[in-house]
Amino acid sequence: MLEEAEMSQVVNGVTSSSKRPYRKGNPVSAAERQQKAVARKKATHKEVRVFVRDKLKNQLQIMCENEGITQAAMIERLIERESAKLGIDVTTSHS
Repeated sequence: MLEEAEMSQVVNGVTSSSKRPYRKGNPVSAAERQQKAVARKKATHKEVRVFVRDKLKNQLQIMCENEGITQAAMIERLIERESAKLGIDVTTSHS
């Protein structure tokens, strides 16, 4: 009876593997994945680099944590809200 239990464990271990099958090709490094992600994003997004006061940056982080969104998503949300208040169409594109 002990042998049956041991055998079933081995059989179950082999047949119930939860690992994903290996994808074909060489693994992509983290740097390469990041480069590809940035390239995809550049097709639809523009980069903004700004300096803000420490107090405001900390507040942005708190707001993002409370809402469960990224800083980029929060900045987009704030721009959209302010644009709506001012009656500015955010779909208008300026290069």
